[in-house]
Amino acid sequence: LHEIGKTLNGVDNKISLSGHTDAAGYANGDHGYSNWELSADRANASRRELISGGMDETKLMRVVGLGSAIMMDKENPFNPINRRISLIIMNKETEEDLLKDNDQISASESDLSQVKALQSSSQQEPQKKKK
Repeated sequence: LHEIGKTLNGVDNKISLSGHTDAAGYANGDHGYSNWELSADRANASRRELISGGMDETKLMRVVGLGSAIMMDKENPFNPINRRISLIIMNKETEEDLLKDNDQISASESDLSQVKALQSSSQQEPQKKKK
């Protein structure tokens, strides 16, 4: 990964990194540390290595942990080959779809702030006494 970091700068498209695990539970971690955290850490470690190798961090569009949700060897979910990362150079259509998703999330966050503001203002209004 360190070696291909700079090379990826020559590609116009954005990069997606995914971490994966096999189906075996993560036995050596702290309580609550599961394959989901392990796969996310795996993807993030890959991100750090690519950047340390010279890749511009703006090339990255997504870094995700997928746990054991997407197996390479579906017949044997415990096969160590399922412990991996996926580095995907996205096409323009996929990049645009992700940006649209982000716009929808931003709109949802905006809606949520408006709801909170309304709730806050209604709580500040004096309550009428019932007769």
